[in-house]
Formats: sequence, structure tokens, C-alpha cells
Amino acid sequence: MNEDRHGPKTLNPKGFTRRGFLFAGLGGVALAAAGLYLWPKIFRRKWREPAFIAKAPDYRADIAGLIVSGFKELGVSPEEIRGKRILLKPNLVETDPGAIHINTHPAVVFGAAQAFLRLGAGHVIVAEGPGHCRDTLLLLEESGLAEMLGNDRIPFIDLNYDQGYFTGNIGRYSSLANLTFPETLRQVDWVVSLAKLKTHHWAGITLSMKNLFGVMPGIYYGWPKNVLHYAGIDEAILDIVCALKPQFAIVDGIVGMEGDGPIMGTPKPAGVLVMGRNLPAVDATCARIMGVNPHRVRYLAEAGRRLGPVHAAEIIQVGEPVASVRTDFLLLDKIPAHRGLRL
Repeated sequence: MNEDRHGPKTLNPKGFTRRGFLFAGLGGVALAAAGLYLWPKIFRRKWREPAFIAKAPDYRADIAGLIVSGFKELGVSPEEIRGKRILLKPNLVETDPGAIHINTHPAVVFGAAQAFLRLGAGHVIVAEGPGHCRDTLLLLEESGLAEMLGNDRIPFIDLNYDQGYFTGNIGRYSSLANLTFPETLRQVDWVVSLAKLKTHHWAGITLSMKNLFGVMPGIYYGWPKNVLHYAGIDEAILDIVCALKPQFAIVDGIVGMEGDGPIMGTPKPAGVLVMGRNLPAVDATCARIMGVNPHRVRYLAEAGRRLGPVHAAEIIQVGEPVASVRTDFLLLDKIPAHRGLRL
């Protein structure tokens, strides 16, 4: 029945009046707008991933011991590692005598290898495909990594010249239909990103996710991985992480790089190691340590939708709190990717 202010209304046998149709339409628009606003808030995946922060004042610290402590805090057990084949992927870019802020320090690579072996890993290898210098052996020698690997008989694989295998681009962030990974990756159980804590001229910051550019073989992607740059750096980072699904990340922040990274910047002592199973959680934690808002880093903000937590409330911080180790890295206004990143 229609109803007025003082009594019941009778049903309109002809349906909506013109005015009723107008109000219904406006109501539908309002509901749609509300839905667009609320949908990601209601249905966004609720992440809960831990990230471990350890203080390490310099490279003489017991890095293997700190990483083992991190394993324990993160729930990585000896049973999980025993007999596994572990690939450590450091950040090896260029060398300059005494420039410990450019590459993952050999002491961190050594410490990571020893930590995995202590937990019973069956085999540990180090592998990298440098993007700037084609002479990987020269980089190994000048960085000090060759001596460390030789002393401990840890094999090294140059991923730039490794035979490739093709896989579909399941991320679909870039226009690349397929991705080509080195065959070595199919022969290991864990891929561990051993990144460096650095600013980046094009991506804003480079951490464990961006570090994975180095697994893409140069014989397919060029130098400095030009195909990935043309496809879009942020998009390619996300595509690689989606397809590769690395198992762990350790970021060398004992001495990082600020300013015009990842090569031309200056040393920035931060005195930390950051690690975890989920790369977006690790990188978001690193960003906050650097005084960078992870939600303003394009690839990190997007990773928070599909790959792992970026919101602080969804990251379980273990070890040291972020506030106790935060040290703001220099950001340059002349670099567009740095603008607006400050936390």
C-alpha cells in the first residue's frame, strides 16, 4: 500500500514514479561510489608476515650468529633447511677500492652461507648476473667475494650466461608475455635475495625485490638488463617476484648507500641486517628504517595488494623495533623518483 506522513501508503501499480526513479538512480550511484571506496578496505587480504631486524655495528660482527637468531625468531627450523640446496643472490654491481656501500658485503654473503650450513643445508651456492659490468670475474675479485668463496669452497654461478628457461608472465604488470630465468634456479630449493640497503635513481629505493633483476640472464635481457628497463622497472620488479616466488631475503644495511644510488651515492652506516620470508614485508621495513614511506614507492605500494604486507600494522616486527634503528637516508629533489618519498 502507499503511505503518506500520517498513514500507510498503497503500492503504486505502475511501479516507480519519475521522481522515485530519479532518487533510485541517485541512490545507485551513491552505493556504487561507496562500494568502490569500501571494497579494497573490506576485501583486501589481511596479511600477517614477520620481519626481523638485527643490530650489527660493523662487518666484524657475528653475522652468521645474527642470521641464525633471525631464523629462530622467524620460525625457520633446521628441519625446514636440512638437505636443501640454497642459492644466495647478492647485489654485485660495480667495484671501487674501499667502496663497501655499493655491493652486498662479502662478510654478509659468508655469514648467510654459514648460517644455512649450520641449519643443515645440503648445498650452498652464490649466483649473480651483474647488470652494469660484463666482466663478472673482475667484480668478484675486486669486491673481495672471490677470496671468500675460494676459502670456503662455495661455488659461484654467473647467471648472465646461464642457459635460460621460459615461463609465463603470471604477474602481467608489464607487457612481457614471458620471462626467461636461468636454468640454475630450477636446480635449487631456496632462492635467497641478499640485497643492499640503497636508494635508487629510477626506482626510489632498491632492496630485496629490486635485487632480483640480477637473476635475469644478460644474454637474454642485455646490459644493464635493458629489456626490463624498457618494459618498466616497477612493473618488471613485480613480474619477477610473482613468477620466481623467492623463499627468503636478507638485506645488508650495515653500511648502505644514500643519495644518487645504486652506484653514485655515498656511504650511509645504518648498522642493521633485515630479513624475512616475505619480500614486500622486508622491503617495507627497510624503507621505514631509511625514513622512506613504502606506500609512496610505486612497486612496493602495488606489491602490498598481491604479494605481501606493506602496512606497518600487518608486519610483525621481531628483533629491534624500527624506531630504534631509523636513520633517514639522503633523498635528492633533482631525482624525480626520490620526490615525496620521505616518511
